[in-house]
Amino acid sequence: MKYYLIAGEASGDLHGANLMKAILRNDPQAEFRFWGGDKMKAVGGTLVKHYRDLAFMGIAEVIMNLRTIRKNFSFCKKELLGFSPDVVVLIDYPGFNLRMAEFAHKKGMKVVFYISPTIWAWKQSRVYKVKKYVDKMMVILPFEKEFYARFGYRADFIGHPLLDELADEKPVTRKEFLKINGLSDKPIVAVLPGSRTQEVKNILPKMLAVAPQFSGYQFVVAGVRSVTEATYQRVDAPVVFDQVHALLRHAGAALVASGTATLETALFNVPQVVCYKTSPITYWVARLLVHIKFISLVNLILDKEVVKELIQQEFSEENISVELHGLLEDNNRRKQIAAEYALLRTKLGSSGASEKAAAVIDGFLKNYLESRF
Repeated sequence: MKYYLIAGEASGDLHGANLMKAILRNDPQAEFRFWGGDKMKAVGGTLVKHYRDLAFMGIAEVIMNLRTIRKNFSFCKKELLGFSPDVVVLIDYPGFNLRMAEFAHKKGMKVVFYISPTIWAWKQSRVYKVKKYVDKMMVILPFEKEFYARFGYRADFIGHPLLDELADEKPVTRKEFLKINGLSDKPIVAVLPGSRTQEVKNILPKMLAVAPQFSGYQFVVAGVRSVTEATYQRVDAPVVFDQVHALLRHAGAALVASGTATLETALFNVPQVVCYKTSPITYWVARLLVHIKFISLVNLILDKEVVKELIQQEFSEENISVELHGLLEDNNRRKQIAAEYALLRTKLGSSGASEKAAAVIDGFLKNYLESRF
């Protein structure tokens, strides 16, 4: 079978790579062509576009790069027509992938979406586009299946792929982690400022501004290769690249930008403060369009504020300091968070998301082929 996969971010590259491995176990002759990153490339097939050339964050940045975005749409359409895949697998990246779903469907291609767009948060009307153009939707958050059901559309809840990653990892001891990265023996506060250059520039300096108030701790930044090293060199803190899970495993608390990282932090049972700030115009528009109570996945899944969210004006040095002191010094608060994290794990279900996703795709394609004869 021929598979065309589209992932536009670092997390999509990781989930896409695991999905490709699982597909190969069902279909050893699978032929892959994809948009993604180094992890997907390592599995095999042809990397067409790297996600680092695709990530435009915020309304202002999107407007500035409209010409490039249009070129990417046109290029992808030509790619799909030239490759003529048996199935198009779209991995998150909704702004781009929902449009490609419509194009592929109209050209008679089968479309599978792995990791639902967050249409439950804003632009819920897009659910009708999903119903019309997506043959199979696989969701990784428990409440998403119920959301689609309200619109008469059946989605498959397969669990969260993060659980697979944690199950497969070989832990690095604290001693090894400190030695490898040249760190001191002080307790660690993990700093996760995001995976985009713009996020890191806007959020990281303020996260680290409180470090002098916590002289008994070392603040360690989780760096990603999609952000240039020069961006991290502007801050006075050690940076460890591509070691998020090892960092969280040995951290006593964390400052985390919103996104999947909030869930990762919870799965390592690390108390956290969620920090986020974007441009005023992007935030203003988001307030008008987004209809959710929280921005962190932890709070969204549990439907209450378990971890503190400091957004826009609340994202201040004073507030960060107050919240972080509470996490590090209040044992009752830590126990309460740990209990909520345990409930979160239960809601996420069992591991094996990539295998389940591959099985759904395999079953869907077999049923489709059988229906043609």
